[in-house]
Amino acid sequence: MNRRSQWLDDVAADALPFREINQNTSVDVAIIGGGYVGLWTAIELKMLEPGLQVAVFEMNRCGDGASGLNGGFVMSWWPKIASLVRVCGQDDAVWLADETTHAVQDLGAFLENHAVDAEYRQSGWLWAATTPKHIGAWNSVMEAAQRFGRSDVFQQLPGEEIAARTGSAVHLAGIWERINATVHPGKLVRGLAAIADKLGVQIHENCPVRQLVRSSPVRLELDKVTVTAKKVVVATNAWAAKMPELRRKFVCVGSAIVMTPPIPDRLAEIGWTGGESITDSQTTVNYYRTTRNGRIAFGKGGGRLYYTGEPSHEVFKDTYGIQETVSDFRRVYPMLADVPLAATWSGPIDRTYDSLPLLGTLAQAPNIVFGVGWSGNGVNPSRIGGRILARLVLERKDRWVQNGLVNRHARPFPPEPFRYIGGSMVRAAMMRKDKTELSGGDPAFLDRWLAQLAPAGLEDKV
Repeated sequence: MNRRSQWLDDVAADALPFREINQNTSVDVAIIGGGYVGLWTAIELKMLEPGLQVAVFEMNRCGDGASGLNGGFVMSWWPKIASLVRVCGQDDAVWLADETTHAVQDLGAFLENHAVDAEYRQSGWLWAATTPKHIGAWNSVMEAAQRFGRSDVFQQLPGEEIAARTGSAVHLAGIWERINATVHPGKLVRGLAAIADKLGVQIHENCPVRQLVRSSPVRLELDKVTVTAKKVVVATNAWAAKMPELRRKFVCVGSAIVMTPPIPDRLAEIGWTGGESITDSQTTVNYYRTTRNGRIAFGKGGGRLYYTGEPSHEVFKDTYGIQETVSDFRRVYPMLADVPLAATWSGPIDRTYDSLPLLGTLAQAPNIVFGVGWSGNGVNPSRIGGRILARLVLERKDRWVQNGLVNRHARPFPPEPFRYIGGSMVRAAMMRKDKTELSGGDPAFLDRWLAQLAPAGLEDKV
């Protein structure tokens, strides 16, 4: 199994110049975390205030966390409209969902303008059912979009068209969100790092922040030196569990991906040639897409639950989660049973109760802002997060920071060990429910009841 992912292996040679810190220094803004959120925030800060001294501190290489491990789905927030309405109210929810739509459409042009080839392809997203029990899982989302005047967001497709476009008759029904896209996650994160570097952002890789001292200015204790900063952005995703204010606001769950070698001829044979990204309607969702060179990347969410604290190395070698993913891949594409797997990997997802990110300012440390809890859907929304975080740092007063998503009261998870014990029970019920429904049966009442306690997903109702 790859130490990280095929995406990161593909760009292993694309390194930024190494910048070592040999003495104590100071900056205007220090960003902890070199993934999508941290890099988009750095880019936005330099675009708003070019003279600002901005530094990114990444404990490994940029993208070595969730940003380089995901499926590369560039999605809007319309499937999450129920959670958005509950958290933000209708006006802000629709505005934010629209802004994520615009961000999808704009990303391709942005990358082209900066000469970054991240394999951006706008081929839409199919939300499908692979068992009769799941047909119509999307109805409430479609109805909400129509009710809010966005009837063009989703299109219902005939079952035979869904089967043809996905390359597998296992898919029985579904809808299409045409604006969505896919990218190569490794190439995107390396491209964003290169753009930030050209804008004058200081990027320090292999540079973990050992301690964050909440003084004014804030002190970042590194291995050998101290960095002081007027403002700090925490963009460490699941690793933000070390912060007491954020620890109970999300859980760390695993997600696994398996990838085939390039098989363009076989894809043509089964008819999956349009580049669509796909998810099914399981509670432990499957997500899959093809790549430019004809690979299939097939992932499974809702994986292993991890105990309190930042993720351990175990999250990157979840053998059981990978085996479950292989099993689902073979079930959905049985005609590819002879195709070997070229790569497998797993990684952490920082999952909130409502599946929306946590964006705001620490109440007891107003010079520290945070953007975490992306719930496995941060490739595109992280750009929205970068705009919000940059404006929080600069203390701007506009709609990007004056909406219901920012500094919201997020529902906390129970303290440990109740979070882990209860969460493990819920996850086991979700797995049993999915397997029973896929086999055509009716899940037990207890499994249905426990599964409803899981954090919000695609089937969350308005």
